[in-house]
Amino acid sequence: RNNFPDGGGTMIKKSQQKKRTSPSNYKERFFVLDTQDLKYSERRPGKKPLIKGCIELSRIKCVEIVCSDGPIPCSYKYPFQIFHDIHYLYVFAPDNDCRQRWVRALKEETKNNNLVSKYHPYFWMDGKWKCCQQTEKLAAGCHVYDPLSDVFNHAYLSCLWMELLESGQRKIIALQNYIPLGDDDLPLHKDQEYILISSTHPDWWFIQNEQGYEGAFMVRDSRQAGVYTVSVFTKAPGSNGEKNPRVKHYQIRESETEEVAFYLAEKYLFSTIPELILYHQHNAAGLITRLRHPVSKDGGYQWEVDPEELILGQELGSGQFGLVLEGKWRDRKVAVKMIREECMSNEEFKEEAKVMMHLSHCKLVQLYGVCIQRSPMCLVFEFMENGCLSDYLRAQKGCLSQEVMLGMCLDVSEGMAYLESSNFIHRDLAARNCLVSINNEVKVSDFGMTRYVLDDQYTSSQCSKFPVKWSAPEVIKYCKFSSKSDVWSFGVFMWEVYNEGRLPYENRSNAEVVESLNAGLRLLKPRLAPDSVHLLMEWCWKEKQEDRPSFAVLLHELASLSDL
Repeated sequence: RNNFPDGGGTMIKKSQQKKRTSPSNYKERFFVLDTQDLKYSERRPGKKPLIKGCIELSRIKCVEIVCSDGPIPCSYKYPFQIFHDIHYLYVFAPDNDCRQRWVRALKEETKNNNLVSKYHPYFWMDGKWKCCQQTEKLAAGCHVYDPLSDVFNHAYLSCLWMELLESGQRKIIALQNYIPLGDDDLPLHKDQEYILISSTHPDWWFIQNEQGYEGAFMVRDSRQAGVYTVSVFTKAPGSNGEKNPRVKHYQIRESETEEVAFYLAEKYLFSTIPELILYHQHNAAGLITRLRHPVSKDGGYQWEVDPEELILGQELGSGQFGLVLEGKWRDRKVAVKMIREECMSNEEFKEEAKVMMHLSHCKLVQLYGVCIQRSPMCLVFEFMENGCLSDYLRAQKGCLSQEVMLGMCLDVSEGMAYLESSNFIHRDLAARNCLVSINNEVKVSDFGMTRYVLDDQYTSSQCSKFPVKWSAPEVIKYCKFSSKSDVWSFGVFMWEVYNEGRLPYENRSNAEVVESLNAGLRLLKPRLAPDSVHLLMEWCWKEKQEDRPSFAVLLHELASLSDL
């Protein structure tokens, strides 16, 4: 076949969710296209591949790339979609060239089919289309489908390469020079970096060069008492085509329902203003642009919490960084972590908080803001009623079912899969750094902060700071952290859960633990752990990083066990 990979190719398939609350699973499959069908199979070493699916080409109604405004949760980052009958198949290619070849070949084979007139350029996620917000999966598409168009036939997208930064911004690097064809185009210079402003249109993007300040915003008091306004700087073309710099103002409104809810666009309601701002930093959702760069009247840090608005209550416990207090902020119950002064400087503190606040997931404990105008400095977090997981496990010893324990592991694997897809390393995953909500949901906390801890538990013989009894061999030997070292820690975390909060290696010193690991010894199987769960633990504890699974794979495996 012309311009098509000989013999097929390996890609990742996103599984169909069995129910709305099911996590998304990603499976490696070998795809083969012939003149009649698209088949995909599971490769088994030493055995014949097992056919897992077959789609008749005559039933395909649309083949197109998929846009994404968030991190891709699997190792292959180039998605495309195949709409057949009433089903959507999402496939992830290892690189853009591979994706182009597959989409081009599939379009060629299906161009004479009974095709859709419009398609959805973004993913179906969380019960709605990310592009048009329709809540019916079979709702008509929102973008014209052209079966004869070449893939990425727009010069801008073919010239650009995108990287997700830790801050949540997307860095664009020009792969070649580009001379503008129209007044709206920005000239590109090979190897120069740009920042992506918006990718909501499937065929063109808003980007800025180093002189751009698109999306700078401020939350300020309105003239009306008790009402706040978001002011956004933009150069984006408006409805009448103007491109002059201007400031757009949006009033933060409260819904008229019985529950308190804030919004800028009526469809998107939030229980607090920080949650509203956080959402619109990632989604324009009716605004002229995303809220990208927080600023304040005096140039200060926009997410600072006014100490006069923060009421401190009783002590909840003592963490690695200092005391944890119950608090109240803007009529909301919060947890306040006081940071010991010797842990980090003000600048380090603000930079860490900025990164943490760009991470938002239902299985991560949400950071609402920071307070640096008081001593000690503090972090203001989502309140988790049942506190630290390690304490909770001990308190509930003998009362937790297999289903609940597996659910705890599944919750944390989902949060860690998100961090992995965001290229963020936790460094200190353990039961003590996970919190439990009032309905037993477990969320990951304290990500990325280990290097500031001053505690004997975190000090090796070389005086490097890491939690020795939860650490992978490469961390102990070389201080080499990665998502795969987080996977090792997750294995220890599962061991803690199925041992109902027991400390690993509880009667051994750090030096003795290191000696045992060097000898190839591992933690013993917990009495309450099924063999299937223990096998996952052992997989996490492989000596070589490349032999350990990713969190995306662990999430899939645990979800499969929960369906049994």
